[in-house]
Amino acid sequence: MATKKKSSSRRSRTRKYGRAAGKSVKSAMHREKKGTLRSGQGGKGGRVKSRKQAIAIGLSEARKKGAKVPKKHAS
Repeated sequence: MATKKKSSSRRSRTRKYGRAAGKSVKSAMHREKKGTLRSGQGGKGGRVKSRKQAIAIGLSEARKKGAKVPKKHAS
């Protein structure tokens, strides 16, 4: 009698980021492309120029809205 091997790629995993978080990041990326995304408290800082910064701002906005986003890691 042959035993079935469980494939590691078929294992069900939960999403790290929720769909709302993805929408928030997408929105931030569009604003960065348009040149209207700004950093700092209340958007009073300078214009965002890097993709990394746009993604970070999008995730931060998603956290504030209560979307499913992993906690920030100290780097």
